[in-house]
Amino acid sequence: SNYRVEAACATGSAALRTGWMSIASGLADIVLVVGVEKMTEVPTNTATEIMGRAGDAIWEYPFGTTFPGYYAMIANAHMAEFGTTEEQLARVAVKNHYYGSLNPYAQMQKEITLEKAVTSFTVAYPLKLYDCSLITDGAAAIILASEEKAKAISKKPVWVVGLGCGTDSMRLGDRKSLTSLQATREAARTAYKMAGVGPSDIDIATVHDCFTIAEVVAYEDLGFCEKGEGGKLIEAKETYVGGRIPVNVDGGLKSKGHPLGATGVSMAIEITKQLRGEAGPRQVKDAEIGLTHNVGGSGQVSFIHIFRRQ
Repeated sequence: SNYRVEAACATGSAALRTGWMSIASGLADIVLVVGVEKMTEVPTNTATEIMGRAGDAIWEYPFGTTFPGYYAMIANAHMAEFGTTEEQLARVAVKNHYYGSLNPYAQMQKEITLEKAVTSFTVAYPLKLYDCSLITDGAAAIILASEEKAKAISKKPVWVVGLGCGTDSMRLGDRKSLTSLQATREAARTAYKMAGVGPSDIDIATVHDCFTIAEVVAYEDLGFCEKGEGGKLIEAKETYVGGRIPVNVDGGLKSKGHPLGATGVSMAIEITKQLRGEAGPRQVKDAEIGLTHNVGGSGQVSFIHIFRRQ
C-alpha cells in the first residue's frame, strides 16, 4: 500500500509515524518512508506567501502575516517575558552554521560570525536574515522494519522506542502562551513516557529550528532546560558537541536546509547516523538515545520520535 501524508513542515515526521504504525499494526513488515520538497520552482516571495497559508486562514494569513512574522511574535514575547536577547538568538545561527559546514549534505556549508548574524538585515523584528531557515530543494528516505526483519537486513539497527504527537489552535492569538508550544509539550510527554526516559537521558537531538527562536523554545519545551533559560543554554554552548545536550549538530533547518516534506525524515537519518557512530566530525561520543522534534506550521502540530541503539 502507498500513503500520501501531509502535515505542513512536519510532513516527514507524520510519514515516519504512519510507517511505524503500519508495522506495529501488522499491516507491513518493511516500509520505505520518503520525504521530498522542491521549493525553488517559484520565487522566494511566492514561496513565503504559500507557506504563510499554513497559519490561520481567516485572522492571520489574509492580513499579510507570513512565517517570519509568526515567529517574530514568538520571539518578541520570549524577549519581553524572559529577557532573551538578539545576540542569544544569533548564537543559535552561529552554532548551526558551524555544524552545517561539517555536513556534506547541508545547503549552506559555511560558517558565520556572531557579528555577521547580529548585523544582518531585519526580516521581521527581531528576526534577521541569519535567524531564518532557507528555501530548499531536498529529499530524504529511510527504511523501517519489524524487529525480526530489521535484525535480518541490518547489522546496526536503530530502534524507534517512543513516539509523540501534539496539537494546538491554528491562530496564535487563541493560545495560552506565545513563549511555549503546547503541541511540543504534549508530544514530549507522550514520547518520553513510551520510551521510559526523560530529558536528561537524551544524548543527541534534532529540533525544529525554522527560526532561531524556535530552537530556543524547543530547548525549554523538551525539558533540556528550565522555562526561560533557553537563551542561556545556547550562550553557555551546552548544545554543542561536548555540551550537556548537543542539538542540531547536522546544521539544523537553519544551515542544512528545510525542504518541508523531507525535513522530518532527514532528522531521523541524522539521529540514526549518530547512534551508529557514523556522523564523522559531528559525532557525539557514545550516543545511545536520540530525539527528533518536528513542528508543523507555527506550532499547530508537533511530532517527536525517540530512537535507541541496540
